[in-house]
Amino acid sequence: MSAAHAADVVQEQAAPGFNWSGVYVGFGVGAGANVHKLSSDFLPGLSLNGVGGEGVFGQATVGYDYMVSQRFLLGGLIDAHVGTIKTSLDAAGFNADIKETYGFDVGVRAGYLLTPTTLGYVLGGYAWQKYKLDTNIGGFGFDWDQGGYFVGAGVETAINSNWTLKGEYRYTRFSTNDSLLSDAGLPVPDGALNLDTSRHTFEVAASYRFNAADGGAASFETPSYNWTGFYVGGGLGAGAVVHQIEIPPLAGAKFNGLGGEGVFGEASIGYDQDMGSWVVGGLVDARLSGIKSKLDLGGLLGGGVDSISLNTDYGFDVLGRIGMKVNEATLAYALAGYSWQHFKLDAPAPLDVDWGSSGFSVGAGLETALSDKMTVGIEYRYSQFAKEDFSDEFPIPSGLATTTPSFHTVQIGAKYKFN
Repeated sequence: MSAAHAADVVQEQAAPGFNWSGVYVGFGVGAGANVHKLSSDFLPGLSLNGVGGEGVFGQATVGYDYMVSQRFLLGGLIDAHVGTIKTSLDAAGFNADIKETYGFDVGVRAGYLLTPTTLGYVLGGYAWQKYKLDTNIGGFGFDWDQGGYFVGAGVETAINSNWTLKGEYRYTRFSTNDSLLSDAGLPVPDGALNLDTSRHTFEVAASYRFNAADGGAASFETPSYNWTGFYVGGGLGAGAVVHQIEIPPLAGAKFNGLGGEGVFGEASIGYDQDMGSWVVGGLVDARLSGIKSKLDLGGLLGGGVDSISLNTDYGFDVLGRIGMKVNEATLAYALAGYSWQHFKLDAPAPLDVDWGSSGFSVGAGLETALSDKMTVGIEYRYSQFAKEDFSDEFPIPSGLATTTPSFHTVQIGAKYKFN
């Protein structure tokens, strides 16, 4: 009886905890895209959403978190970033770049412990960004800055006694800049050109928590999860598309690019094989997307035509992935494979055409178990599709105009494993 009682005590002991309260510093790298919406006070109703750019960035963060209960966390953070997200134009020896150079964010976050060592959280706050226009004409260029807000979500997990790893998505929206041309020295009134900028980014970062090893026992246990088996999943996400437009007869003009943004939903089915410290698998998914570029005409063409849009409405992927278990219930993984996307130009006839394009996707994510059957996670993908020659859709010479689209998307999803 004493031995049986001792066994019961062992089974009822809480899982070891991780101290999430305290100061931390973090360093990360990421990728993303922005979309600039152009409009004018003197042409009401006419706007283009948008002009797009893409690139990578690095970021440093300092923050403080406090556990307000066994599973809920509140915190604040300040971070600074430098990057290469930009839009470029090359034609007839002329080139120009609009680039995000550096910026910072000040925000707060609220989190919920999915397991004692894995945190799901949302965040938001103030964002500031410096932009720079560079050209090769007589050194002409100028810079400006914009303030705005950001919101986002992420998953952060402990990888040892003091270090954590996180994957985080942010949507940033900046306030309207209506004095861009006059600030550049042009004799035009404010409002001649209005610039509204939004940005979609994903970051992978490691953080050092100074007193994380001081944690006590947690009041709940880490789920027991075996990654082997078939699963079905679903997710919701957001992102941006950037079309690189090329018009070779126009002095080799290349514009990267035409931008768009929106949200999407995705469903998937897959299989994973647990190999100890590593997991390998494959999946097939299908999505419906509202990501699009849009030109609002404000009745300029008449006939009830209010806008023209380039939509990325549906597609699918066939992907493989490989992951490493960073703790008992959380997997950090990379994925890659084949992608197909349908595009539709929603415009007056005969410009209303559609086409499909093959390409590839690469990405990374964090996934954590909630039970022996369910997981949740966050995932980033970069997708690039084959060049589309518009002569395939319109009666124009081959090579006159082409587009090469690329995506930056992030989704939060859940999976159910059958066995």
